[in-house]
Amino acid sequence: MIQTGFSAAEILLPHSKDLTRWSVAACDQYTSEPQYWQRVESFVGAAPSALRLVLPEVWLGQPDEQQRIEQIHRTMQAYLDNDQFELLSDSMIYLERTLAPGKVRHGLIGKLDLLCYDYASDTKSLVRPTEGTVEDRLPPRIRVRQGAPLELPHVMLLVDDPQQRLFGPVCARRDRLRKVYDFALMEQGGHAAGWQLDQTAIGGVQQALDALYQDACAGGTQNPLLFAVGDGNHSLATAKACFEQLCSDLSPAEWMQHPARWALVELVNLHDPSLQFEPIHRVLFGAQPQPFLEALGRAHRLQELHDPQPPAAGVQQFTLLAHDQQRQFAILDPCAALTVGTLQAFLDKYLAAQPQLRLDYIHGEDAMKRLCSQPDTIGLLLPPMRKETLFPSVQQDGALPRKTFSMGHAQEKRFYLEARSLT
Repeated sequence: MIQTGFSAAEILLPHSKDLTRWSVAACDQYTSEPQYWQRVESFVGAAPSALRLVLPEVWLGQPDEQQRIEQIHRTMQAYLDNDQFELLSDSMIYLERTLAPGKVRHGLIGKLDLLCYDYASDTKSLVRPTEGTVEDRLPPRIRVRQGAPLELPHVMLLVDDPQQRLFGPVCARRDRLRKVYDFALMEQGGHAAGWQLDQTAIGGVQQALDALYQDACAGGTQNPLLFAVGDGNHSLATAKACFEQLCSDLSPAEWMQHPARWALVELVNLHDPSLQFEPIHRVLFGAQPQPFLEALGRAHRLQELHDPQPPAAGVQQFTLLAHDQQRQFAILDPCAALTVGTLQAFLDKYLAAQPQLRLDYIHGEDAMKRLCSQPDTIGLLLPPMRKETLFPSVQQDGALPRKTFSMGHAQEKRFYLEARSLT
């Protein structure tokens, strides 16, 4: 096992001349917008497409769900039989994803050793989730992956590399690499361009990862954190669950070499300028501010701030919105590394005692203010999460509360393009 868990892979790229129709958004996006997926279906038409190889979760629970899964497996095998893919053996791909003018995300496609990853919220593994895994979301994904001859990833791993030791040399070498795709993504997804790394560049990647691993182990750390799952944790958890099931059916010698031991992922630097962490706020329907604040004050030392200023060390701040109120508070004795962690721990208990209340998660301050202008509605406006706090927070508290932060909008998430054989 390579000590960092990330290595070159047998990558399959579609031969299709129309990659715009081939490449589609992650299956867990637009889950409340069937019209989006209907537009994609109409646009793709009869062209070869990753749309035929994934199950958009908007269709989960439909009467034809099992038929869709069976058809996905048949189409995967047909694409393999019909030589739909070019094999890039023992390869990595350097990806430049243009999200908007002047906003480019840099990524590396390779495979992750699932022996280095665990999706438990309190795991100490080398690769850890950034948010809690909802195990009820795994069974339909497992049904798609079990028996599938291919995997297509939308997993994005984050690495903490402020000095750009990983991507700096790759970017400098880009013009000497073979470009393997360059095309526009559908539905305002931007643009994707990819280059196949040569062995010199792959060697440089491994050297940089080894150095980052040594940094993570500095100070005698017994359980270093090298990669945090920024997007696609439930897909990676599905791959892990399917692999664990295989392990019970195969001998150690067989499962150690089985392709399902690895999963294809995209590696992105946490400090990539294109990555923006946006807070996800909380809104409580059916609630009044005074009882809420009294309950929070019994759980924590709460102080209202009449002259807001940057929080002192060990103090967390939030803003409460309610009708015509906008009040700022400090929590003087937080129980988690992040404000959202402290408040979510309280909210879980508060809601359990008052099931008539309803909690929702809202992006954007303007949307929060509109909602909280309604009666019997209060909002908790959370501060932005600084990217440099992500790894220390995961190390201290484990997986963060669900809906802690967002890494961009739906059209900026990873699109399906590359594939890998699971047989």
